[in-house]
Amino acid sequence: VQLQASGGGLVQAGGSLRLSCAASGRTFSTYAVGWFRQAPGKEREFVAAISWSGGSAYYADSVKGRFTISRDNAKNMVYLQMNTLKPEDTAVYYCAAALWGQGNGLRDAESFGSWGQGTQVTVSS
Repeated sequence: VQLQASGGGLVQAGGSLRLSCAASGRTFSTYAVGWFRQAPGKEREFVAAISWSGGSAYYADSVKGRFTISRDNAKNMVYLQMNTLKPEDTAVYYCAAALWGQGNGLRDAESFGSWGQGTQVTVSS
C-alpha cells in the first residue's frame, strides 16, 4: 500500500487542523494506520493509530483528548483531527500502514511497513 499525507499548515495555538492520509490499493481495509511525528532535533514519536477494523484507536498521552483518528475504508482514507493545538505539536507528521495491525504494538514504528511522506504542522504561540 502507498500512502500520502496532507493537510498540514500553520495555525495559532488553540486552533485546529485535520490531517489526511490517502492510501492506494484495494486491500486498504486490512491495514492498521498510524500517525507519527518528528520535531527538529527530536526522535520520531507515536501520535495515534487505528486498527485495521477501525474498532480500536490508540493515542499518545500527550494528544489524548485533543486528537481523534478515524478512517473511511470506502474512500481509502484515514484522518487525524487535531484540536487545541499547542506549540509543542509542531513537527512533521507521517502516516504509516501495518498489515492486519492491532493492539498496543501499533505504538511502535517498527510495526509499520509502509510510510508516506510527511506533512509539516507548525503551531505558533
